[in-house]
Amino acid sequence: MRKASFQFFIAIILFSSCGTTQLPKSTVYKDLYNEKPVSFLLMPPINRSTNVEAKEYFHSTLNVPIINAGYYVIPPFLSMEILKKESAYDAELFLTNSLMIFNEVFGADVALFTIIHKWDKNAIGAKVNIEVEYIAKSIRTNKTLYTRHGSITYDASVSANVGGAWGGLVDLALSAVNTAATQYVDLARTCNGVTFSDLPAGKYSPNYGVDGNEIAGKQKFKKSLSSQTKY
Repeated sequence: MRKASFQFFIAIILFSSCGTTQLPKSTVYKDLYNEKPVSFLLMPPINRSTNVEAKEYFHSTLNVPIINAGYYVIPPFLSMEILKKESAYDAELFLTNSLMIFNEVFGADVALFTIIHKWDKNAIGAKVNIEVEYIAKSIRTNKTLYTRHGSITYDASVSANVGGAWGGLVDLALSAVNTAATQYVDLARTCNGVTFSDLPAGKYSPNYGVDGNEIAGKQKFKKSLSSQTKY
């Protein structure tokens, strides 16, 4: 009896924990389903990392997974040039302000803000880190429709399979070279792929309007990759 009660108690805990995380997309992204946006505007990333090039590189990786989800994305290079000319290159200025001007200029429904928290390489530790926060806001209502915080860590260490102290030095040198050669863009694409994997299907997707019962992903995720992993 005591064993059965204990098992029942554990089952209740597991059921409760699943209930708090396993929510359908129609619940998590209720406003996105209600507004039925068609087009996305990719705002210039807000770069809080120490890498000054991160902003331009990351912006170029965002459009594909959103298009694949069934949305129209304002061409990134065109929108970036217009935003620069209109003194809107600093997206942080618009994060909490009215976005209606972007509907008038671009005819877009959603503005996607991204905040780059980490974009760095550590050659000694053979680690490459990317951490990005995603915030999709309705241009008409300013409501936040979709958020995600993703972290990708890539272990670039490699081994030459040479024993002894000399082998350790060789591994260290090879790992440093592999770290330096690792493309940020590839890791950014991986981060975007995981982030938008549960984006409700857009108008141009065959799943449009019928995917609400699918389970939404976690609002924060961490993914670890290695030199043995294809990313």
